Amino acid sequence: MRPKGQTNPSGPAALSSEGPEILRLKREIGLTSAVSLIAGTMIGSGIFMSPEWVLRNIGSPAGSLIVWAACGLLVTFGALSYAELGTIIKESGGDYIYILRNFGSLPAFLFAYTSVIVVRPASVAAVSLSFAEYAVVPFYPGCSSPPMVIKCTAVACIVLLSLVNCLSVRLATSIMNIFTVTKLLALLVIVVGGMVLLAHGQTESFQNAFQNTKTDAGAIGIAFYQGLWSFDGWNNLNYVTEEMKKPEVNLPRAMMIAIPLVTCFYLLVNVSYFAAMSPAELLSSGAVAITWGNKVLGSWVWLISLSVALSSFGSANGTLFSGGRVCYIAAREGHMPDILSMAHVRHFTPSPALIFTSVISIIMVIPGSFSQIVNLFSFTAWLFYGTTISGLLYLKIKKSELPRSYKVPIIIPIVFLMASVYLVLAPIIDQPQIEFLYVILFIFSGIIFYFPLVHFKCHPMFLRKLTLHLQLLLEVAPAEKNVN
Repeated sequence: MRPKGQTNPSGPAALSSEGPEILRLKREIGLTSAVSLIAGTMIGSGIFMSPEWVLRNIGSPAGSLIVWAACGLLVTFGALSYAELGTIIKESGGDYIYILRNFGSLPAFLFAYTSVIVVRPASVAAVSLSFAEYAVVPFYPGCSSPPMVIKCTAVACIVLLSLVNCLSVRLATSIMNIFTVTKLLALLVIVVGGMVLLAHGQTESFQNAFQNTKTDAGAIGIAFYQGLWSFDGWNNLNYVTEEMKKPEVNLPRAMMIAIPLVTCFYLLVNVSYFAAMSPAELLSSGAVAITWGNKVLGSWVWLISLSVALSSFGSANGTLFSGGRVCYIAAREGHMPDILSMAHVRHFTPSPALIFTSVISIIMVIPGSFSQIVNLFSFTAWLFYGTTISGLLYLKIKKSELPRSYKVPIIIPIVFLMASVYLVLAPIIDQPQIEFLYVILFIFSGIIFYFPLVHFKCHPMFLRKLTLHLQLLLEVAPAEKNVN
């Protein structure tokens, strides 16, 4: 770790892209790639798996559709708020950099510590496990896929995506663009199939649609967790602001294209599920999209398995792409080991941070459980989302004179903050689980590392030697900010 802003002038930095002493990540993300990064990360395995869990927690088809619509509205409010933050603080890093600039070093370190060690790798692991489950299904017809095969496939997925992201930003964004189009076409097939069923009068699920709706706070909170998991990735663009072309224009524009588009698709896909299945059938399906495919597509159901696998693969790519940037930016600010703040001298990618995130993700695949990962990830994520938005409210009230190219009405971040507080507290109060306590304890355990390593800068000599050897091995050098 190093003090903020300090770089190592030695090493292979002479091979930089913008002069003999400056190495920067390139601005290669245009509007199309920005939309693909958001939509492509959001549309992963969630819409093919979470509808069952949303319905299980909320109890009724109408209640389920309301939860999905509310999730879309909530993340739209969040995206509008983050867009303003991105035009005030024009640095990559998303929540981390916003918390750092508004609340200081310790809260930002706790976010980075939690995000780099748990949240981002857990998200990559969960989506990769979903990819693996659907990718190996054709090889085991009529029986369950062996857990070891699923986990090995998930590990292979992470390794491949890590290699792609380390080699080229352009290659990684091209994959995002291609897979985003593919998954939108897959969702369109489900939507059209549902419209055909409705046209033929299959509306039984929508009769007495509010029957059995649950209204207790904990059940609603958990239902939102499962729905919001499918929207995860709505703020990914804020993690790569320095790599965007014209971020002051493309950041809010990409969010306003991608998120309403995804929300509309999600609602229509859920309507299609309910047109094809009764609530009881949906709850017992295990794999909602496959059950839908069996009923509607018949022998062509393999298309759904392929679509879910491709969708999950694309989402894992976007999650790893942004997750590596969190690690990279935190290291650049002195909150993580030096080596993680470096970029490859020829490929201009934060390869050490990407490799580190991939390794932690692989470790999480080994004992991974999809539903547990979702709940713990959601609880932690919304805790920090609320913290970030409170920083925006501070800037709007106390520093309204700061230049910004985009402003959001103050009521929008207020509503988002209230929803964040509800999503954090409601499950704890109504359905307390020991796992939530473990998460909170883990977050604050970061203080043990913060004071000796960051505040007092106690850096062991062996770590410095290791950094030098890794720098030579990985062909990386310290990189500068790109905020002009």
